Amino acid sequence: MMSEQHIIDGCIRHNRKAQQALWRQHSGYLLAVCMRYATDRPEAEDMLQEAFLKIYFNIGEYSGTGSFRGWLRKVTVNTAITCYHRSLRYKHNVDIDDYVSTETGTAGFEEDFCNAEDLYRVLGELSPGYRMVFNLYAIEGYMHHEIAEMLGIDVNTSKSQYSRARAILRKKLEDLADMNKR
Repeated sequence: MMSEQHIIDGCIRHNRKAQQALWRQHSGYLLAVCMRYATDRPEAEDMLQEAFLKIYFNIGEYSGTGSFRGWLRKVTVNTAITCYHRSLRYKHNVDIDDYVSTETGTAGFEEDFCNAEDLYRVLGELSPGYRMVFNLYAIEGYMHHEIAEMLGIDVNTSKSQYSRARAILRKKLEDLADMNKR
């Protein structure tokens, strides 16, 4: 098994064995990242292919500071954002002041509503804009002003899309939990 540095050095030289080793070691993890942003597995696989092309061609930009896996994730998330922009047909522009939350506050995501497969399915049912903002904020840890800048939207739009995505997810997960109780 090649060391991480050996793989990086090999990929910089466009060595196919190093590229294959990188794929074998990280494609599963990065596919899971893509699945959070894609509407289905084929779309996630397309994102993954595009992300790996960017990784292979730009691996020399990895500075060695911070984790290599973190750098790979960042390239993959940025690729997902690029794919989102490319497929964006329209933007949901809703001012946060016009939005009234429908959340009851009685249940949180931390409760055991479903398994991971159910959660991925429910996330996949969100509109692309809601899914993108939810993933960037709740999972990747970006702040709303960063999301707004990355997606070219207003900060309030990011906040409202996140809030609506949470409300939709909460409702769908509660419905799923109720259905599983029967």
